[in-house]
Amino acid sequence: MKSSLIRLPIALLFVVPVFVAQGAVWMLARRWGKLPVALLSMFIACVLGWAAYALYTRWVERRSASEFGRTGGIKELATGVLIGAALFGASVGVLALFGHYRITGTRELSAVIVPLCLALGAGTIEEILMRGVLFRLLEESLGTWIALAISAAVFGLLHLANPGATMLAAAAIAFEAGILLGAAYVLTRRLWLAIGIHAAWNFTQSGVFGVPVSGVALTGFFVSETSGPAWLSGGAFGIEASVIAFVVCTAAGAALLVLAQRRGKFIAPHWRRNGAAPVHVSAA
Repeated sequence: MKSSLIRLPIALLFVVPVFVAQGAVWMLARRWGKLPVALLSMFIACVLGWAAYALYTRWVERRSASEFGRTGGIKELATGVLIGAALFGASVGVLALFGHYRITGTRELSAVIVPLCLALGAGTIEEILMRGVLFRLLEESLGTWIALAISAAVFGLLHLANPGATMLAAAAIAFEAGILLGAAYVLTRRLWLAIGIHAAWNFTQSGVFGVPVSGVALTGFFVSETSGPAWLSGGAFGIEASVIAFVVCTAAGAALLVLAQRRGKFIAPHWRRNGAAPVHVSAA
């Protein structure tokens, strides 16, 4: 197998165009309407994203995309959904206890469709790109800890392009999401758990509780409002930029890392392997 650091830019050439297209399609929203574009965006992310990743692993790594293996996939995805929803529910619950989150009304159930499509699309393509490509290939060469630090930092910095983003928000994303989602991949060596957590967090935040996701305001089932200082409520960026979500999600990520380490899922950097091949990485 070619060096993972050589394969990294090749893998990015397969996946990044899908990532860009999934976001760029929203320029058609005014002409087509939000729902058709949301469905198209989800299709691009989930179907074309998977296809691009599968083609890369087949043509370059000469193997099947085991990160999307079907055996146990539904269980891991469902577990991720429960974890993601529970983590955001806990975060918004604590904020409500402090009196800084309040529900003021409800909308029709159909209001959740667009946020659901967006959550599924973002959760899928971002996990393929960040954990399936960036983290996995860095880890093969640099080991788990260094790959986790780099991929988490990149994930946080990418969010600086979002509306209302600050360095504090980017740092929060890097720790709470970068560590949590990276740990989900390390624990399972597949993408289902990470996708479930990511998609469920986004959907619960926007589609259920009506809170902006990374600065993007969407209409969810509940009409709500947040208040208080940005460090506590997350401000215009959303609750994911709050100290509450930082503590809740970083703690969950640390717990998954401890579990993964106990199960022997960590990989040492190549200079500490004494010529041995990395374990727990799909080989050609």
